[in-house]
Amino acid sequence: QFGSFTLKSGVISPIYLDLRRTVADAGLLRMVARAYERLLTPLTFDRLAAIPYAGLPIGTAIALEMNRPLIYPRREVKSYGTGKAIEGSFAPGETVAIIDDVITTGASKIEALTPLTAAGLRVHDIVVLIDREQGGAAELAAHGLRLHSVLTMTSLLDILVRRSRISGEESKRVHAFLAEEGKRSG
Repeated sequence: QFGSFTLKSGVISPIYLDLRRTVADAGLLRMVARAYERLLTPLTFDRLAAIPYAGLPIGTAIALEMNRPLIYPRREVKSYGTGKAIEGSFAPGETVAIIDDVITTGASKIEALTPLTAAGLRVHDIVVLIDREQGGAAELAAHGLRLHSVLTMTSLLDILVRRSRISGEESKRVHAFLAEEGKRSG
C-alpha cells in the first residue's frame, strides 16, 4: 500500500507491506512457506522460532511444509497458566532459526532474542520474506546474526514495476525514501 504509514520503529514510510494478508489465501501462504524453505534448507537449526504476531502464521506454514518443530517467544508473559516466556517444546543448547515477515531496523528481532537466549537457545539466523533495507541487516550483523530474505524492497519494487502493479514514479519515491533513511541510520 502506498500513502503515509507510521512503522513500528516510528518512521513515517510511503509504503506499507501488510503481509498479514497472506494468511487469507492458503495457496499464497503455501507459496510463501516454500520460498522460506529454499532459504532455510541449507541452514543448520533444530527448530523454528516465529516472532508473534505476523511471523506466527508464516512460521506455522513453514513448520508444516518442512516438517520441523516450531516454538515462539511470547510478547508478554502471562501471570496465569504456565507463565512461560516461550511456547512449545525445546531443550537448552538447541539452535533455532527465527522467522518473521519483514525486517526494518531489526529491533523486534533483537527483542525476540532475549527470551530465546535466556532459555539457553542459540540463534545464528533470522529469515524474513522482505528486507525493507532500512538498517536491519547491519543491526543483526552487529549482534552476530545473519539475515536471509526472500526479497529486498529494491527487488520487490523492480518486480512490481515490471508487472505494471506500480508506476516508476511510485518506485522512485520509495527508493528516495530508502536513500534518505540510509543517510539517517548510516
